[in-house]
Amino acid sequence: MQGWPELGCALWQLVVLVSFSQTEEPTCVQIGDPEIAQLSQDGDIVLGGIFYFHSTLDYSLLLFYQLTCRPLVNLKSSLNFREFQFAQTMLFAIEEINNSTDLLPGVSLGYNIYDTCGSIPKTIKVALALNNENVNTSSNSDTLCTKPVQVQAIVGETSSSPSTAIGTLIGPFHIPLISHFATCACLSDKTKYPSFLRTIPSDYYQSRALAQLVKHFGWTWVGAVRTNDDYGNNGMATFTETAEQLGVCLEYSVSFFRTDSTEKIHKVIETIQASTSKVIVAFVSHLDMDVLIHEMANYNLTGYQWVGSESWISDSQIAVVDKNHILDGAIGVSIPNTHVSGLREFILDFWETLFSCKFKHEKSDENYRECTGQEDLTGVENSFTDMSLMPIFNNVYKGVYAVAHALHEILGCGKICNNNVQLDPLTILQHIQKIHFKTKEGEEVYFNENGDPAAKYEVINWQPRENGIVDFITVGVYDASLPFDEQLKLQNRSILWSQGSNQVPVSMCSEKCPPGTRKVLQKGKPVCCHDCIGCAEGEMSNITDAVTCVRCPPESWSNERRDACVKKEAVFLSYNEIMGILLTTAALFGTCVTAIVTIIFYKNRKTPLVRANNSELSFLLLFSLTLCFLCSLTFIGQPSKWSCMLRHTAFGITFVLCLSCVLGKTMVVLMAFKATLPGRNLMKWFGPTQQRLSVLAFTLVQVIICILWLSISPPFPSKNLKEFKEKIILECALGSAVGFWSVLGYIGLLAVLCFVFAFLARKLPDNFNEAKFITFSMLIFCAVWITFIPAYVSSPGNFSVAVEIFAILASTFGLLICIFIPKCYIMLLKPEKNTKKHMMGKGPPKAF
Repeated sequence: MQGWPELGCALWQLVVLVSFSQTEEPTCVQIGDPEIAQLSQDGDIVLGGIFYFHSTLDYSLLLFYQLTCRPLVNLKSSLNFREFQFAQTMLFAIEEINNSTDLLPGVSLGYNIYDTCGSIPKTIKVALALNNENVNTSSNSDTLCTKPVQVQAIVGETSSSPSTAIGTLIGPFHIPLISHFATCACLSDKTKYPSFLRTIPSDYYQSRALAQLVKHFGWTWVGAVRTNDDYGNNGMATFTETAEQLGVCLEYSVSFFRTDSTEKIHKVIETIQASTSKVIVAFVSHLDMDVLIHEMANYNLTGYQWVGSESWISDSQIAVVDKNHILDGAIGVSIPNTHVSGLREFILDFWETLFSCKFKHEKSDENYRECTGQEDLTGVENSFTDMSLMPIFNNVYKGVYAVAHALHEILGCGKICNNNVQLDPLTILQHIQKIHFKTKEGEEVYFNENGDPAAKYEVINWQPRENGIVDFITVGVYDASLPFDEQLKLQNRSILWSQGSNQVPVSMCSEKCPPGTRKVLQKGKPVCCHDCIGCAEGEMSNITDAVTCVRCPPESWSNERRDACVKKEAVFLSYNEIMGILLTTAALFGTCVTAIVTIIFYKNRKTPLVRANNSELSFLLLFSLTLCFLCSLTFIGQPSKWSCMLRHTAFGITFVLCLSCVLGKTMVVLMAFKATLPGRNLMKWFGPTQQRLSVLAFTLVQVIICILWLSISPPFPSKNLKEFKEKIILECALGSAVGFWSVLGYIGLLAVLCFVFAFLARKLPDNFNEAKFITFSMLIFCAVWITFIPAYVSSPGNFSVAVEIFAILASTFGLLICIFIPKCYIMLLKPEKNTKKHMMGKGPPKAF
């Protein structure tokens, strides 16, 4: 038989194992103490193998058999064909190495392979047997297949928990243990398991890959089911830690083991049914998944999205067991698909020999019937010929070759090897840890400092065909050597989800918070359960599931949806708004009235009424009133550097000029009557020149104050962000508050002086009544500006500007109306009173 030089003892042993599995109560080979290998072959160097050909045990001892020099105990069990395949792969690799002229030339490898029946106590017994250099298996030295063994390295075990037991036991002896399927991250701890290596990546990377996969599809609320052993517990712990970092929450995390009672497994299923999450992460071994699927068949558990670990996600046997299509659309990570040339034919050769049949690719032989691949072994279909686990077969293959390459270096092999070199497990272990080679398929094999290979996975999706057969479709890859954000890459191909849907299922504890809101955790619940609270005024969030709302910049404000900051509206007293139009109209109206009065006075400049009221000061007063009306316009419009400096200084100077003229007129009137008293010559101090100088002096003081103000700290345009939340008030900041209030204070001082002098002249004759009108005008002026101060301070934004303009216009109109309108009335409507005789007429004085 090609690839199998002689059937011999090893094949016969397999036939014995399989034959007893066809009985009504299948058997597990049970060997007395010490343990006896189920498969063995002599060689110059012997390797150990640990697999479990039978998955479960029911220790009901029935009888002993004596066959081919080994005692058998009939134990109720189930035959595990995938473990037979692993053992066959080991035999294939050893056979290939023994036939090679390039690797270990002249050195033959032997093997002792044990069946642990899935029992950790039996696994420990096997480890003790492999650590024993000389096993006496029978008192009869002529018994077939009884050989002394010396194991230099061990290939196995398949599961993590047995591997931890073996690693702990043989670690002190430095015997290399190379596992093909034990993925627990705990086994990377070299302080506990110094001689453990593996050809499959650690669950640390698989768990992180699953967490990234869950996060990628937006599943933040998931359930978790795990095997209650080192594989499941450690793998799920890493998944939970990574998932929490990525914002994924676990609604529940339950564990079970295949030997648990039915009631406990039912509780696991009931937990799934009672949950609200629609995604289940199953970090479960294939044997435990088999048990779970059988129990779930009695429940209606469809509609859940399963995320699987590599132990079962690419296992065709699990797909066959899932007759209710519970796992359809499952997604998970698996070892990258690969091929070992010649291995399939090697395994099929064994099948043909065992059942005396030939597969279709062989030439027909009348002495053999055709193999169907489903020859009856246990009364049910088996998957011995299924090659879907080729990546795991490849791991066994690489493990054997790693030992061979290490031995090749130790023995200094060239064309021949130095068989005189004394081998010890520690030396072999050290060389295995350093090897770096390529398989015949071109795959690189090496181990890192923890004894782990490079971590690469394929993302697998279960896609059932119409005939019910499940295709394992690769939809992405995961490479742990890349940066975190680049490790997971999904291909542009459709993924089939649960219940045959093409839509990604949704699994969240709470709906995502839209932009404009923020998440608030629900008390007593995981962080994925939250309420959505709208952002406050002036804050926004422009992403989904925002944790906090961001305050808008000072010059911006949140929109109505609170999902963006918009620039605040800049407002100021403009010529386009109603208030600005009214104030502008009033100012222009006052200017026009003043101009009309000026014209009237100019036309009547030679009349006694104009001449008697100091025509020069009257025209200067009219000019200053015109400036007062016009200066109010500088307060309207968008503030600028020059407008801010002009508006306050122009207002201050023009009002002082106006009040200086009024003060001059009042003093002249008062002194004119006082000068008529005998012995007094006061008018010489209040002639035209003195009047001009007084006006100039009073105005010059205000000019000096304004110059100092503009020089030290002038007014400037500013943005008032405090008055209104959603608006920016463009205004003129005072610069120096002392300068501003000095200007107003000086104006107030002059107004008080005008009022005092006018009050003193209240008993002048009625025909010369200008002092009375000045008094009234000063009363209005003072009332306006006294009211202005609290109104100005309390008015928000551009209303303060309007208040200031109103005060300017009101006081200016007061002066204009009180001082000049009565005279215009006489000049226009009562010209008969505009005579010198009338002006000099005497009448009884009246109290004021």
